[in-house]
Amino acid sequence: MPFFMQERDKVIYRLMGKNMSHSVISVVGKDRIGIVYDVSKILTENRISIINISQQLMGEFFTMIILVDTAQCPKSRQEMLDIFAQASQALALDIRMQNEALFNAMHRI
Repeated sequence: MPFFMQERDKVIYRLMGKNMSHSVISVVGKDRIGIVYDVSKILTENRISIINISQQLMGEFFTMIILVDTAQCPKSRQEMLDIFAQASQALALDIRMQNEALFNAMHRI
């Protein structure tokens, strides 16, 4: 089970057939060389696998959405959120991580 799920959530997700170890990471910032590398390095260091990635330039802004598998990550969800918050500051980016099911629910009309 992924590191960030409460026990009741695990049961609900199991019954729904959802993959609880998938998360969505969004990255937004001013375009520059090395953004994909910087974010990928954090994922690699924390044993988080990229399942799918999409990036786009919108004028001078860089946007990226990454679907990841956190099943092998040894850190807690809060530790990863802290790591992404620190990276956001250091890299002048907005990096956010959400559970895939939560992300989908938020974007469903």
